[in-house]
Amino acid sequence: MIEKGFTKPTDRVLRLKNQILNARPHVEAERAVLATEAYKATEGLSPILRRARVVEKIFAELPVTIRDDELVVGAITVNPRSTEICPEFSFDWVEKEFDTMATRVADPFEIPKETAAALHEAFKYWPGRTTSDLAASYMSTKAKDCIANGVFTVGNYFYGGVGHVCVDYGKILKSGFRGVILEAVRLREALDELDPDTIKKHQFYSAVIIAYTAAIKFAHRYADKAEELARSTTNSARRAELEQIARNCRRVPENGATSFWEACQSMWFVQCMLQIESSGHSISPGRFDQYMYPYLKADQTIGREFAQELVDCIWIKLNDVNKTRDEVSAQAFAGYAVFQNLCVGGQTEDGLDATNAVSYMCMEAVAHVRLPAPSFSIRVWQGTPDEFLHRAAEVVRLGLGVPAVYNDEVIIPALQNRGVSLADARDYGIVGCVEPQAIHKTEGWHDAAFFNVAKVLEITLNNGKVGDTQLGPVTGDAKDWKSLDDFYSAFNAQMAFFVKYLVEADNCVDLAHAERAPLPFLSAMVDDCMGRGKSVQEGGAIYNFTGPQAFGVADTGDSVYAMKKFVFDDRRMSMTELKEALDANFGIALGAKAQTGEMSESQIYDAVRKVLASNGSLDVASLKEEVYRTLAGGAAPAASPKYEEIRRLLDSAEAFGNDNDDVDLIARKCAQIYCKEVEKYTNPRGGQFQAGIYPVSANVLFGKDVGALPDGRPAKAPLADGVSPRQGKDRLGPTAAANSVAKLDHFIASNGTLYNQKFLPSALAGDAGLQNFASLVRSYFDHKGMHVQFNVIDRETLLEAQRNPEAHRDLVVRVAGYSAQFVVLAKEVQDDIISRTEQAF
Repeated sequence: MIEKGFTKPTDRVLRLKNQILNARPHVEAERAVLATEAYKATEGLSPILRRARVVEKIFAELPVTIRDDELVVGAITVNPRSTEICPEFSFDWVEKEFDTMATRVADPFEIPKETAAALHEAFKYWPGRTTSDLAASYMSTKAKDCIANGVFTVGNYFYGGVGHVCVDYGKILKSGFRGVILEAVRLREALDELDPDTIKKHQFYSAVIIAYTAAIKFAHRYADKAEELARSTTNSARRAELEQIARNCRRVPENGATSFWEACQSMWFVQCMLQIESSGHSISPGRFDQYMYPYLKADQTIGREFAQELVDCIWIKLNDVNKTRDEVSAQAFAGYAVFQNLCVGGQTEDGLDATNAVSYMCMEAVAHVRLPAPSFSIRVWQGTPDEFLHRAAEVVRLGLGVPAVYNDEVIIPALQNRGVSLADARDYGIVGCVEPQAIHKTEGWHDAAFFNVAKVLEITLNNGKVGDTQLGPVTGDAKDWKSLDDFYSAFNAQMAFFVKYLVEADNCVDLAHAERAPLPFLSAMVDDCMGRGKSVQEGGAIYNFTGPQAFGVADTGDSVYAMKKFVFDDRRMSMTELKEALDANFGIALGAKAQTGEMSESQIYDAVRKVLASNGSLDVASLKEEVYRTLAGGAAPAASPKYEEIRRLLDSAEAFGNDNDDVDLIARKCAQIYCKEVEKYTNPRGGQFQAGIYPVSANVLFGKDVGALPDGRPAKAPLADGVSPRQGKDRLGPTAAANSVAKLDHFIASNGTLYNQKFLPSALAGDAGLQNFASLVRSYFDHKGMHVQFNVIDRETLLEAQRNPEAHRDLVVRVAGYSAQFVVLAKEVQDDIISRTEQAF
């Protein structure tokens, strides 16, 4: 028997899980108020010392919360699964959503009136002082126009703190915060007075000392709280637990851990404090099994069941972390995603198998907790034990969308190609959705932007225009193209143009963080900031990258193939006919409102106003045209059955995802054009840009910005997710689909690629299902695919969850590079998941 099954979680774990499931996410004001007070009091200090004083005040005064049943303590918010606001990065979008954030489509948060009042008062200080203000002041009008027209967005770091990092948890488990302070004191005392950089280095080391001294006091406040609760409880068992929690918090993370429980507590304090300092999402625990296993192995007093319960408690705590974003970004990151990626398996720095007992305990924790976080990942290589992969398959068929599976045989050489040493590449972890990095040595700026390749295709088809605006360069009327070479010439020119402004926008945001929000607490746990005497934002890390990600690759590849086949090869239509059909959206009216004629008062007002402004009078024909522009973003479709015939023909073309070189290699080429353009550029930290191909859930949101495409897709429909084939187009089974995806150049997309597959539960049933799963993964990886992840659920279950969400609150699915509760997703994201091809062996 290959199947082993899973043990049951303890009653404590179930109670803690229910706290998360039953929580109503709130916005809280304490951090914003404290940070604002600290900034007001430190206006004469340098940015790094100012940030240290901000952290000091927050650690000293943020409310201390220990929840019932907890064995591992430390919370960012008083309410479970809630969020604080960090106004130093951005604030105005929060104020605009005071009255709507609780009811918006994606990721609603409650904002009590007293919280809104406190935030409003704090926000008065911030106009002109945020990182987003500074970044916007650096950005050219053209870059802002590209963002406004849906070509790309840099909202991740533009509005929030820097994340997408894995720090040196092992360093803290071994030496504690006290060790960091002593290191900073030693380095500060050894500074060369003749070195002109000494001034700034002295400030950096002083900031580290301030931040880590405050962090120790923060942990001691939890010890005080635990002792207070122990004195007041009448439950003797809970009193003993609280007394031990107090002892743990007195010792760690100030000092090195001496037991597995202390190691768990120390690790969590690091994770919690990183979130408090910067609000950056995708602060990822990295190779948890590697730095935790030595403490489990050395602890002769702990039982296996209690050790598992501690790991389960960390899983619960990772679900307690939450983050709010502006309304548009919330749709792109739908599902309260925080992207704390925890990775197990793979290789050691010496190239030996790294699997250990904690690797398997993490899989057990997934089965026990069954919540969206962490983004659980495994690394697979030729030396991965079959038992490990089969156990992972058992986790996959739980239907939670984890683990995501990563290929060492692609990722290690891809990182080496970017200048990462062999030992560091072998020790990579995954941060965020799917982004590999040399752990605790990298400032990767992963997920730095969404780039809409399909939008660039649309702009290319329109000679650089978006509507009536000449956004890109003039590259020639598509109707004059005589061959596919003419298209590629125009597409390359448009891609070069828009990537240039993507880089500009990213670098503006990068500069703003270095100038206004360096992070001393985080930086001291990333090599070699201490050695270089500078923060990660100023280039202190050993490896520095910027990683914008693309989506719409399959849509673009399928569209180019359709043009090749039907326009240039078979001559079934001319480019003029194709363009007319695209401009008319194949004669399809857009959206329910367009179909029913329903318009809001504001839409009617806008339509009438535009007609009056252009004509000076109200004529019915012009008003009808403007109604379509208001509702659908385009002209009224002409009534012609020919357009539907053209769409049927385009839709009949071979599509990416069926192991057909003719179309697959076109998709590969389109992706390479983007990736090769991106890697030409460098960032302000002295590192290289590197491309990724993954969407979060932006393929749904930014599909709304893309008109009809030559693959037969109508305007505003979702785009393909990541490197996956278009929904329903991979018709020849999972192996053929995987073979197509593997043909993309995953080595050049070193910021990560994302491949979703969806299986019927019956496909993975029994030992045969586990073996088939393992064979599929190994075959795909032998063909040099980088990543794959799975939803194992049937369509009817998802439809039933839409109809009856209260009965399915614990249904977790894989969205993109993360999992989420299905019922909290916006319906259009739910529909996108439902529409994915259901595979079977």
